[in-house]
Amino acid sequence: MMQSHFKNMRWVVIGMCFLANAINYIDRANLAIAAPHIQAELGLDAVAMGLVLSAFFWTYAFCQMPAGWFIDKVGVRVSLAFAVGWWSVFTATTGLAHTFGHMIGSRFLLGVGESAAMPSFAKAAYNWFPRRERGIACSIFDSGSRVGSALSLPLIALIISYIGWRGSFIITGAIGILWALVWWFLYRDPEKYRHIAPEQVDALLAERGTADAAQAETPRVSWKGLFRYRTVWGLMIGLFCLNFAIYFFITWFPSYLMETRGFSLKALGTLGMLPALLAIPGGWLGGFTSDYLLRHGHTATVARKTCLVGGMLLSSCIALCAFVDNIYLCLALFAVSYASLSFAGSNTWVIVGEIAPTPGHVASIGGIMNFAGNLAGIFITTFTGVMLTVTQGSFLIPLAAAGALCVLGALSYLFLVGRVEPLAVRESADR
Repeated sequence: MMQSHFKNMRWVVIGMCFLANAINYIDRANLAIAAPHIQAELGLDAVAMGLVLSAFFWTYAFCQMPAGWFIDKVGVRVSLAFAVGWWSVFTATTGLAHTFGHMIGSRFLLGVGESAAMPSFAKAAYNWFPRRERGIACSIFDSGSRVGSALSLPLIALIISYIGWRGSFIITGAIGILWALVWWFLYRDPEKYRHIAPEQVDALLAERGTADAAQAETPRVSWKGLFRYRTVWGLMIGLFCLNFAIYFFITWFPSYLMETRGFSLKALGTLGMLPALLAIPGGWLGGFTSDYLLRHGHTATVARKTCLVGGMLLSSCIALCAFVDNIYLCLALFAVSYASLSFAGSNTWVIVGEIAPTPGHVASIGGIMNFAGNLAGIFITTFTGVMLTVTQGSFLIPLAAAGALCVLGALSYLFLVGRVEPLAVRESADR
Protein backbone atom coordinates (compact mmCIF):
# COMPACT_ATOMS: atom_id res chain seq x y z
CA MET A 1 0.00 0.00 0.00
CA MET A 2 2.80 2.40 0.94
CA GLN A 3 4.73 1.60 -2.24
CA SER A 4 1.58 2.15 -4.30
CA HIS A 5 1.20 5.54 -2.62
CA PHE A 6 4.74 6.45 -3.68
CA LYS A 7 4.08 5.46 -7.31
CA ASN A 8 0.84 7.43 -7.38
CA MET A 9 2.53 10.48 -5.91
CA ARG A 10 4.65 11.05 -9.01
CA TRP A 11 1.49 11.34 -11.12
CA VAL A 12 0.02 13.77 -8.60
CA VAL A 13 3.20 15.86 -8.87
CA ILE A 14 3.18 15.92 -12.66
CA GLY A 15 -0.58 16.58 -12.63
CA MET A 16 -0.01 19.63 -10.43
CA CYS A 17 2.69 20.83 -12.85
CA PHE A 18 0.21 20.35 -15.69
CA LEU A 19 -2.38 22.50 -13.85
CA ALA A 20 0.16 25.21 -13.08
CA ASN A 21 1.22 25.35 -16.72
CA ALA A 22 -2.43 25.58 -17.81
CA ILE A 23 -2.98 28.48 -15.38
CA ASN A 24 0.26 30.02 -16.64
CA TYR A 25 -0.96 30.08 -20.23
CA ILE A 26 -4.48 31.18 -19.36
CA ASP A 27 -2.87 34.18 -17.67
CA ARG A 28 -0.73 34.87 -20.76
CA ALA A 29 -3.54 34.40 -23.27
CA ASN A 30 -5.83 36.58 -21.18
CA LEU A 31 -4.13 39.70 -22.53
CA ALA A 32 -4.24 38.51 -26.16
CA ILE A 33 -7.98 37.80 -26.00
CA ALA A 34 -8.72 41.06 -24.20
CA ALA A 35 -6.42 43.03 -26.54
CA PRO A 36 -9.15 44.58 -28.75
CA HIS A 37 -11.09 45.70 -25.65
CA ILE A 38 -7.95 47.09 -23.99
CA GLN A 39 -6.94 48.93 -27.15
CA ALA A 40 -10.38 50.53 -27.38
CA GLU A 41 -10.53 51.57 -23.71
CA LEU A 42 -6.92 52.77 -23.35
CA GLY A 43 -6.59 54.18 -26.89
CA LEU A 44 -3.63 52.01 -27.95
CA ASP A 45 -2.62 51.48 -31.59
CA ALA A 46 -1.13 48.22 -32.97
CA VAL A 47 2.46 49.21 -32.17
CA ALA A 48 1.59 50.13 -28.58
CA MET A 49 -0.39 46.91 -28.15
CA GLY A 50 2.56 44.96 -29.53
CA LEU A 51 4.76 46.56 -26.86
CA VAL A 52 2.27 45.61 -24.14
CA LEU A 53 2.13 42.03 -25.42
CA SER A 54 5.94 41.82 -25.53
CA ALA A 55 6.56 43.45 -22.11
CA PHE A 56 6.00 40.16 -20.28
CA PHE A 57 8.62 38.42 -22.41
CA TRP A 58 11.43 40.84 -21.54
CA THR A 59 11.48 39.98 -17.85
CA TYR A 60 10.36 36.40 -18.49
CA ALA A 61 13.31 35.82 -20.81
CA PHE A 62 16.02 37.66 -18.90
CA CYS A 63 15.02 36.15 -15.54
CA GLN A 64 15.22 32.59 -16.91
CA MET A 65 18.91 32.08 -16.18
CA PRO A 66 18.87 33.35 -12.58
CA ALA A 67 15.61 31.45 -12.07
CA GLY A 68 17.23 28.18 -13.17
CA TRP A 69 20.13 28.72 -10.76
CA PHE A 70 17.66 29.61 -7.98
CA ILE A 71 15.60 26.43 -8.57
CA ASP A 72 18.65 24.18 -8.39
CA LYS A 73 19.60 25.84 -5.08
CA VAL A 74 16.22 25.92 -3.23
CA GLY A 75 14.28 23.08 -4.88
CA VAL A 76 10.95 23.00 -6.70
CA ARG A 77 8.72 23.14 -3.64
CA VAL A 78 9.88 26.66 -2.82
CA SER A 79 10.45 27.84 -6.38
CA LEU A 80 7.01 26.90 -7.74
CA ALA A 81 5.03 28.12 -4.73
CA PHE A 82 6.85 31.46 -4.94
CA ALA A 83 6.62 31.72 -8.74
CA VAL A 84 2.92 30.91 -9.11
CA GLY A 85 1.96 33.12 -6.16
CA TRP A 86 4.00 36.03 -7.55
CA TRP A 87 2.69 35.88 -11.11
CA SER A 88 -0.89 35.44 -9.92
CA VAL A 89 -0.75 38.66 -7.92
CA PHE A 90 0.44 40.59 -10.95
CA THR A 91 -2.07 38.92 -13.22
CA ALA A 92 -4.75 40.39 -10.97
CA THR A 93 -3.13 43.84 -10.95
CA THR A 94 -3.23 43.92 -14.76
CA GLY A 95 -6.99 44.22 -14.42
CA LEU A 96 -6.51 47.38 -12.37
CA ALA A 97 -4.34 49.19 -14.95
CA HIS A 98 -5.72 52.43 -16.42
CA THR A 99 -2.70 53.68 -18.36
CA PHE A 100 -0.19 52.32 -20.85
CA GLY A 101 2.56 52.60 -18.22
CA HIS A 102 0.62 50.67 -15.59
CA MET A 103 -0.14 47.94 -18.10
CA ILE A 104 3.53 47.63 -19.07
CA GLY A 105 4.61 47.52 -15.40
CA SER A 106 2.17 44.74 -14.52
CA ARG A 107 3.33 42.65 -17.47
CA PHE A 108 7.00 43.17 -16.54
CA LEU A 109 6.35 41.85 -13.03
CA LEU A 110 4.24 38.98 -14.34
CA GLY A 111 7.23 37.82 -16.38
CA VAL A 112 9.49 37.76 -13.33
CA GLY A 113 7.26 35.23 -11.59
CA GLU A 114 6.59 33.04 -14.61
CA SER A 115 10.31 32.71 -15.41
CA ALA A 116 10.68 29.94 -12.80
CA ALA A 117 7.79 27.84 -14.12
CA MET A 118 9.12 25.63 -16.94
CA PRO A 119 12.57 24.89 -15.42
CA SER A 120 10.78 23.95 -12.18
CA PHE A 121 8.44 21.58 -14.03
CA ALA A 122 11.43 19.95 -15.76
CA LYS A 123 13.23 19.55 -12.44
CA ALA A 124 10.12 18.00 -10.83
CA ALA A 125 9.84 15.48 -13.69
CA TYR A 126 13.56 14.72 -13.37
CA ASN A 127 13.21 14.22 -9.62
CA TRP A 128 10.22 11.89 -9.75
CA PHE A 129 10.40 9.91 -13.02
CA PRO A 130 12.86 7.31 -14.34
CA ARG A 131 14.45 8.04 -17.69
CA ARG A 132 12.23 5.63 -19.66
CA GLU A 133 9.10 7.55 -18.56
CA ARG A 134 10.42 11.10 -18.63
CA GLY A 135 9.21 11.77 -22.15
CA ILE A 136 5.57 11.19 -21.30
CA ALA A 137 5.97 13.04 -17.97
CA CYS A 138 7.38 16.11 -19.72
CA SER A 139 4.73 15.92 -22.42
CA ILE A 140 2.01 15.96 -19.74
CA PHE A 141 3.22 19.12 -18.01
CA ASP A 142 4.11 20.72 -21.35
CA SER A 143 0.58 20.04 -22.65
CA GLY A 144 -0.73 22.24 -19.87
CA SER A 145 0.25 25.20 -22.02
CA ARG A 146 -1.95 23.91 -24.84
CA VAL A 147 -4.84 23.15 -22.50
CA GLY A 148 -4.50 26.63 -21.02
CA SER A 149 -4.44 28.19 -24.48
CA ALA A 150 -7.51 26.20 -25.55
CA LEU A 151 -9.49 26.84 -22.35
CA SER A 152 -8.59 30.51 -22.31
CA LEU A 153 -10.52 31.23 -25.50
CA PRO A 154 -14.01 30.20 -24.31
CA LEU A 155 -13.30 30.89 -20.61
CA ILE A 156 -11.91 34.40 -20.98
CA ALA A 157 -14.38 35.28 -23.74
CA LEU A 158 -17.23 34.23 -21.41
CA ILE A 159 -15.88 36.20 -18.45
CA ILE A 160 -15.31 39.29 -20.58
CA SER A 161 -18.82 39.10 -22.00
CA TYR A 162 -20.30 39.13 -18.47
CA ILE A 163 -18.01 41.29 -16.30
CA GLY A 164 -15.51 42.87 -18.71
CA TRP A 165 -11.82 42.39 -19.37
CA ARG A 166 -10.72 43.68 -15.97
CA GLY A 167 -12.63 40.99 -14.11
CA SER A 168 -11.01 38.26 -16.21
CA PHE A 169 -7.55 39.16 -14.90
CA ILE A 170 -8.69 39.27 -11.27
CA ILE A 171 -10.43 35.87 -11.46
CA THR A 172 -7.51 34.08 -13.13
CA GLY A 173 -5.09 35.63 -10.64
CA ALA A 174 -7.13 34.24 -7.73
CA ILE A 175 -7.02 30.73 -9.24
CA GLY A 176 -3.22 30.85 -9.33
CA ILE A 177 -2.92 31.90 -5.69
CA LEU A 178 -5.06 28.92 -4.67
CA TRP A 179 -2.78 26.56 -6.65
CA ALA A 180 0.34 27.94 -4.93
CA LEU A 181 -1.11 27.22 -1.50
CA VAL A 182 -1.99 23.63 -2.44
CA TRP A 183 1.50 23.00 -3.89
CA TRP A 184 3.24 24.29 -0.77
CA PHE A 185 1.42 21.85 1.48
CA LEU A 186 1.47 18.93 -0.96
CA TYR A 187 4.88 18.68 -2.64
CA ARG A 188 7.97 16.94 -1.26
CA ASP A 189 11.01 15.55 -3.07
CA PRO A 190 11.11 11.73 -3.36
CA GLU A 191 13.90 11.60 -0.76
CA LYS A 192 11.23 12.41 1.83
CA TYR A 193 9.55 9.10 0.96
CA ARG A 194 12.57 6.90 1.69
CA HIS A 195 10.89 5.45 4.79
CA ILE A 196 7.78 4.56 2.73
CA ALA A 197 9.32 3.03 -0.39
CA PRO A 198 13.11 2.77 0.05
CA GLU A 199 13.71 0.55 -2.99
CA GLN A 200 11.84 2.86 -5.39
CA VAL A 201 13.53 5.96 -4.00
CA ASP A 202 16.99 4.41 -4.11
CA ALA A 203 16.42 3.31 -7.72
CA LEU A 204 15.45 6.86 -8.71
CA LEU A 205 18.44 8.38 -6.92
CA ALA A 206 20.85 5.88 -8.43
CA GLU A 207 19.54 6.48 -11.96
CA ARG A 208 19.92 10.24 -11.73
CA GLY A 209 23.36 9.90 -10.15
CA THR A 210 22.64 11.20 -6.67
CA ALA A 211 23.77 8.18 -4.70
CA ASP A 212 26.42 9.28 -2.23
CA ALA A 213 29.28 7.47 -3.95
CA ALA A 214 28.37 8.72 -7.41
CA GLN A 215 27.89 12.25 -6.13
CA ALA A 216 31.31 12.26 -4.50
CA GLU A 217 32.98 11.23 -7.77
CA THR A 218 31.15 13.73 -10.00
CA PRO A 219 33.41 16.59 -11.18
CA ARG A 220 32.08 20.09 -10.79
CA VAL A 221 30.89 22.14 -13.76
CA SER A 222 30.34 25.85 -13.24
CA TRP A 223 27.17 27.58 -14.40
CA LYS A 224 29.24 29.71 -16.77
CA GLY A 225 30.95 26.59 -18.10
CA LEU A 226 27.65 25.35 -19.54
CA PHE A 227 27.97 27.93 -22.33
CA ARG A 228 31.06 26.14 -23.63
CA TYR A 229 28.97 23.28 -24.99
CA ARG A 230 27.68 23.24 -28.57
CA THR A 231 24.68 21.16 -27.49
CA VAL A 232 23.53 23.89 -25.10
CA TRP A 233 23.69 26.46 -27.91
CA GLY A 234 21.84 24.07 -30.21
CA LEU A 235 19.03 23.77 -27.66
CA MET A 236 18.91 27.55 -27.29
CA ILE A 237 18.59 28.15 -31.03
CA GLY A 238 16.11 25.31 -31.45
CA LEU A 239 13.77 26.56 -28.72
CA PHE A 240 14.00 30.13 -30.02
CA CYS A 241 12.74 28.92 -33.40
CA LEU A 242 10.06 26.68 -31.88
CA ASN A 243 8.77 29.41 -29.56
CA PHE A 244 8.69 32.00 -32.34
CA ALA A 245 5.88 29.99 -33.93
CA ILE A 246 4.21 28.91 -30.68
CA TYR A 247 4.02 32.45 -29.32
CA PHE A 248 2.15 33.59 -32.39
CA PHE A 249 -0.68 31.32 -31.20
CA ILE A 250 -0.49 32.74 -27.67
CA THR A 251 -0.28 36.43 -28.58
CA TRP A 252 -1.51 37.52 -32.03
CA PHE A 253 -3.57 34.47 -33.09
CA PRO A 254 -6.89 35.72 -31.59
CA SER A 255 -6.41 39.12 -33.22
CA TYR A 256 -5.57 37.41 -36.54
CA LEU A 257 -8.83 35.42 -36.47
CA MET A 258 -10.94 38.44 -35.55
CA GLU A 259 -9.29 41.08 -37.74
CA THR A 260 -8.20 39.07 -40.81
CA ARG A 261 -10.69 36.19 -40.85
CA GLY A 262 -13.66 38.11 -39.41
CA PHE A 263 -14.27 35.90 -36.36
CA SER A 264 -16.72 37.05 -33.71
CA LEU A 265 -15.93 36.65 -30.01
CA LYS A 266 -18.23 33.61 -29.98
CA ALA A 267 -16.51 31.99 -32.98
CA LEU A 268 -13.16 32.68 -31.35
CA GLY A 269 -14.25 30.59 -28.37
CA THR A 270 -15.34 27.63 -30.53
CA LEU A 271 -13.57 27.23 -33.89
CA GLY A 272 -10.65 29.32 -32.65
CA MET A 273 -9.71 26.77 -30.01
CA LEU A 274 -9.33 23.85 -32.47
CA PRO A 275 -5.56 24.28 -33.09
CA ALA A 276 -4.83 24.35 -29.36
CA LEU A 277 -7.08 21.32 -28.79
CA LEU A 278 -5.24 19.26 -31.41
CA ALA A 279 -1.91 20.37 -29.95
CA ILE A 280 -2.73 18.62 -26.65
CA PRO A 281 -2.63 15.02 -27.97
CA GLY A 282 0.17 16.12 -30.30
CA GLY A 283 2.38 16.81 -27.29
CA TRP A 284 1.42 13.56 -25.58
CA LEU A 285 2.20 11.65 -28.76
CA GLY A 286 5.62 13.30 -28.90
CA GLY A 287 6.47 12.18 -25.36
CA PHE A 288 5.07 8.68 -25.88
CA THR A 289 6.89 8.23 -29.20
CA SER A 290 10.31 9.18 -27.84
CA ASP A 291 9.86 6.94 -24.77
CA TYR A 292 8.65 4.09 -27.01
CA LEU A 293 11.73 4.37 -29.23
CA LEU A 294 13.98 4.44 -26.15
CA ARG A 295 12.34 1.36 -24.60
CA HIS A 296 12.66 -0.55 -27.87
CA GLY A 297 16.41 -0.32 -28.18
CA HIS A 298 17.07 3.02 -29.84
CA THR A 299 19.53 5.42 -28.31
CA ALA A 300 18.33 8.55 -26.53
CA THR A 301 19.84 10.54 -29.40
CA VAL A 302 17.69 8.78 -32.00
CA ALA A 303 14.58 8.72 -29.80
CA ARG A 304 14.59 12.39 -28.83
CA LYS A 305 15.99 13.89 -32.05
CA THR A 306 13.54 12.01 -34.30
CA CYS A 307 10.66 13.75 -32.55
CA LEU A 308 12.36 17.13 -32.39
CA VAL A 309 13.45 17.30 -36.03
CA GLY A 310 10.30 15.71 -37.47
CA GLY A 311 7.98 17.90 -35.45
CA MET A 312 9.80 21.10 -36.37
CA LEU A 313 9.83 20.33 -40.09
CA LEU A 314 6.10 19.56 -40.19
CA SER A 315 5.25 22.68 -38.15
CA SER A 316 6.65 24.90 -40.92
CA CYS A 317 3.25 24.58 -42.64
CA ILE A 318 2.22 27.62 -40.55
CA ALA A 319 3.64 29.74 -43.39
CA LEU A 320 0.95 28.41 -45.77
CA CYS A 321 -1.85 29.85 -43.61
CA ALA A 322 -1.26 33.29 -45.09
CA PHE A 323 -1.86 32.03 -48.64
CA VAL A 324 -5.12 30.07 -48.34
CA ASP A 325 -8.55 31.68 -48.64
CA ASN A 326 -10.68 28.87 -47.18
CA ILE A 327 -11.02 29.43 -43.43
CA TYR A 328 -11.35 25.71 -42.66
CA LEU A 329 -8.20 24.85 -44.59
CA CYS A 330 -6.45 27.71 -42.81
CA LEU A 331 -7.53 26.38 -39.40
CA ALA A 332 -6.44 22.87 -40.40
CA LEU A 333 -2.95 24.14 -41.27
CA PHE A 334 -2.75 26.06 -38.00
CA ALA A 335 -3.84 22.91 -36.13
CA VAL A 336 -1.21 20.70 -37.83
CA SER A 337 1.47 23.29 -37.14
CA TYR A 338 0.54 23.72 -33.48
CA ALA A 339 0.30 19.95 -32.92
CA SER A 340 3.72 19.45 -34.54
CA LEU A 341 5.26 22.17 -32.40
CA SER A 342 3.86 20.42 -29.32
CA PHE A 343 5.14 17.05 -30.58
CA ALA A 344 8.64 18.51 -30.71
CA GLY A 345 8.29 20.78 -27.68
CA SER A 346 7.60 18.02 -25.16
CA ASN A 347 11.02 16.55 -25.97
CA THR A 348 12.97 19.76 -25.41
CA TRP A 349 12.40 19.43 -21.67
CA VAL A 350 13.36 15.74 -21.64
CA ILE A 351 16.76 16.52 -23.14
CA VAL A 352 17.51 19.05 -20.39
CA GLY A 353 17.64 16.26 -17.80
CA GLU A 354 19.49 13.84 -20.07
CA ILE A 355 22.39 16.13 -20.97
CA ALA A 356 22.84 17.69 -17.51
CA PRO A 357 26.33 16.75 -16.20
CA THR A 358 24.93 16.62 -12.63
CA PRO A 359 21.44 16.81 -11.06
CA GLY A 360 22.36 20.29 -9.86
CA HIS A 361 22.45 21.53 -13.47
CA VAL A 362 19.00 20.41 -14.67
CA ALA A 363 17.08 23.61 -13.94
CA SER A 364 20.11 25.74 -14.82
CA ILE A 365 20.28 24.29 -18.35
CA GLY A 366 16.50 24.58 -18.58
CA GLY A 367 16.69 28.25 -17.63
CA ILE A 368 19.46 28.95 -20.16
CA MET A 369 17.51 27.22 -22.93
CA ASN A 370 14.26 28.93 -21.99
CA PHE A 371 15.98 32.32 -21.90
CA ALA A 372 16.82 31.98 -25.58
CA GLY A 373 13.44 30.45 -26.34
CA ASN A 374 11.59 33.36 -24.85
CA LEU A 375 13.57 36.00 -26.64
CA ALA A 376 11.30 34.76 -29.43
CA GLY A 377 8.31 36.07 -27.51
CA ILE A 378 9.80 39.55 -27.62
CA PHE A 379 10.52 39.31 -31.33
CA ILE A 380 7.23 37.80 -32.52
CA THR A 381 5.03 40.21 -30.58
CA THR A 382 6.90 43.40 -31.44
CA PHE A 383 7.79 42.31 -34.98
CA THR A 384 4.17 41.42 -35.76
CA GLY A 385 2.89 44.72 -34.38
CA VAL A 386 5.36 46.67 -36.54
CA MET A 387 4.59 44.57 -39.65
CA LEU A 388 0.84 45.13 -39.19
CA THR A 389 1.43 48.88 -39.12
CA VAL A 390 3.79 48.85 -42.12
CA THR A 391 1.66 46.52 -44.27
CA GLN A 392 -1.70 47.93 -43.17
CA GLY A 393 -2.84 44.83 -41.31
CA SER A 394 -1.25 41.95 -43.27
CA PHE A 395 0.00 38.90 -41.33
CA LEU A 396 1.84 37.42 -44.35
CA ILE A 397 5.38 38.38 -43.29
CA PRO A 398 5.07 37.23 -39.63
CA LEU A 399 3.61 33.86 -40.68
CA ALA A 400 6.27 33.34 -43.37
CA ALA A 401 9.01 34.17 -40.85
CA ALA A 402 7.55 31.66 -38.37
CA GLY A 403 7.58 28.91 -41.02
CA ALA A 404 11.18 29.63 -42.02
CA LEU A 405 12.34 29.54 -38.42
CA CYS A 406 10.68 26.14 -37.91
CA VAL A 407 12.98 24.74 -40.60
CA LEU A 408 15.99 26.47 -39.02
CA GLY A 409 15.07 24.97 -35.64
CA ALA A 410 14.97 21.47 -37.15
CA LEU A 411 18.47 21.98 -38.55
CA SER A 412 19.73 23.18 -35.15
CA TYR A 413 18.39 20.10 -33.36
CA LEU A 414 19.80 17.84 -36.08
CA PHE A 415 23.31 19.29 -36.46
CA LEU A 416 24.16 21.51 -33.47
CA VAL A 417 22.75 19.36 -30.68
CA GLY A 418 25.18 16.49 -30.16
CA ARG A 419 24.57 13.09 -28.64
CA VAL A 420 21.83 13.05 -26.01
CA GLU A 421 23.87 12.02 -22.99
CA PRO A 422 25.41 13.79 -19.96
CA LEU A 423 27.75 16.52 -21.13
CA ALA A 424 31.38 15.50 -20.80
CA VAL A 425 33.19 17.52 -18.16
CA ARG A 426 35.95 19.64 -19.65
CA GLU A 427 39.03 20.67 -17.77
CA SER A 428 38.50 24.31 -18.75
CA ALA A 429 34.83 24.37 -17.82
CA ASP A 430 35.42 25.83 -14.38
CA ARG A 431 38.19 28.23 -15.23
